[in-house]
Amino acid sequence: MHTLFIGDLHLSADRPDITQAFINFLETQLKETEALYILGDLFEVWVGDDLAEPFAMDIAQHLKALSHQLPIYFIHGNRDFLLGQCYAEQAGLTLLPEIQKLSLYGRETVILHGDSLCTLDDDYQRFRRFRNRLFVQWCYRHLPKPLRLNIAAKLRRNSQQQNRMKPEQIMDVTADEVSNLLAQSNASLLIHGHTHRPAIHELGHGQQRAVVGDWYQQGSVLKVSTDAIELNTLPFA
Repeated sequence: MHTLFIGDLHLSADRPDITQAFINFLETQLKETEALYILGDLFEVWVGDDLAEPFAMDIAQHLKALSHQLPIYFIHGNRDFLLGQCYAEQAGLTLLPEIQKLSLYGRETVILHGDSLCTLDDDYQRFRRFRNRLFVQWCYRHLPKPLRLNIAAKLRRNSQQQNRMKPEQIMDVTADEVSNLLAQSNASLLIHGHTHRPAIHELGHGQQRAVVGDWYQQGSVLKVSTDAIELNTLPFA
């Protein structure tokens, strides 16, 4: 038996190839799986459960069917931080806090999306603190639907433009933040996504940092079992 971790699929209506690859994964790649953890950015953008697109509702049906076989856990990403309890129930997802500690086959582990670890990106961290305020999220959810869509589109364009100008190193996690989180959690394994830099890093003293990859060109799945941790790719058909 094993546990699987994925993230950064960035599903959208204009990338049906990724959506189909994810559905294939749900239907064929979860034998002997004890649990599935989705570490954020399942969707490219999420402006509210009441504005879920048809393809997202189709995904919900596939996830719901799978949830009758094994638990599916979800941590919000920076693109789908507004995904709410309504959609979670429709998809059979259990929502987790931003940082979750768990015991994986006797190993203390901490999991998260990963954007909070990129502390050198001051501009993003300021925006992140602003958008995480419950009052800000409440206000956004109560705006007219067309306005929400326009704001989301503008934020997405600005983010893409700014990221092209930022040095690569500030968009990766910082070593001190990783060390602090592992120490605070008393964990030896940290699993996250967000950076789109899949790897298993050996940190010394028995500690590891595992990064799940994005699904832009192929699937990326982290498999953790009693005696191994593996990062695997799933080629698109």
